[in-house]
Amino acid sequence: MDERIRKKTDSRLARIEGQVKGIRKMVEVDRYCIDILTQISAVISALKGVEEIVMEHHLHTCVAHAMQKEDPEEKQLKIIEVMDVFKRFS
Repeated sequence: MDERIRKKTDSRLARIEGQVKGIRKMVEVDRYCIDILTQISAVISALKGVEEIVMEHHLHTCVAHAMQKEDPEEKQLKIIEVMDVFKRFS
């Protein structure tokens, strides 16, 4: 992963970490359930954003490199890998 993507991902994950700590505090002080659920939803959305960044990077690097090679078996393996990821995360 290149430095720019790593920093962008780390920054978002640090923000998410702060959100999760905030949710723990909300549970600890017995905040209203809907408020907690709203914050959980925000964390899930933020994680999906990180997931998209990592997936896009993977497609532009690992998958693109495999597609440029002459080895049809390597290309097929990358296609299967990407399809498995789509199935798992959709």
